[in-house]
Amino acid sequence: MYHRITCFLPIFLLLITFGTNLCAKEENQIATCVIEDRPCIIKQMTKDTELINNTSWRDQTYREIAKSHAFDGNFSLALNIIPKIQTPDTKAMAIRGIGMAIAQQEHNQDEFDSMFMSLRKQAESISHPPSYAIALTYIAMAQAFAGDDEGAWKTASDMNNDALRNKAYGETAEIQAENDRFTAAKKSIEKINSLSFRNKAYSTISKILSDNSEFKDAYIAVNMITNLYKKTQAMQYMLDKQNPRDIKH
Repeated sequence: MYHRITCFLPIFLLLITFGTNLCAKEENQIATCVIEDRPCIIKQMTKDTELINNTSWRDQTYREIAKSHAFDGNFSLALNIIPKIQTPDTKAMAIRGIGMAIAQQEHNQDEFDSMFMSLRKQAESISHPPSYAIALTYIAMAQAFAGDDEGAWKTASDMNNDALRNKAYGETAEIQAENDRFTAAKKSIEKINSLSFRNKAYSTISKILSDNSEFKDAYIAVNMITNLYKKTQAMQYMLDKQNPRDIKH
């Protein structure tokens, strides 16, 4: 009995060693990045995303990867992710994420022009009209956020649908008002060719200005509203921001 156990012992040890080495190899295949190496981890995520069968899940994951690249300052890598996205509205949201990320970074005007032109080129690949319009709206908003008002107005003006173009001008005006550029916001609103859209836009930015305690500009915006109900509502909002009427019991 002793000899039989002794005989099988080397084989047993060999199997343990082989199994240990196999586990070590599997661990090495899984843990390929150090936690501080974001580009490595994002690359690993991208490879894994390629294997996701559900189109919606895969596209949503690609969208977030593109945004991560952009926030890390890797615009070209972010841009390369967009063609991988098949769902039109998800592609538009990826363009939005990239645009807003680069708008918050330090770039000169030539660099901004080049990047927004590249985003516009990606938007042109969207064949679904509503998603295409959304993409252009987001590009215009990002340009406004970056301080490129002329670029934002040009992007919005290229939209053929009146309602969607007016919405883009309104969204642009909101960004400008939030960033203390009331003169530019007024110019955006005056490009709107619908009185109801203009009233809504002036009402919205008057509230934004009141929230920022810019009451003089808020009052100017209020007086641009022709709908008396909306005008008095916006005026009351401004008054309440100056001196809240809430009574605590």
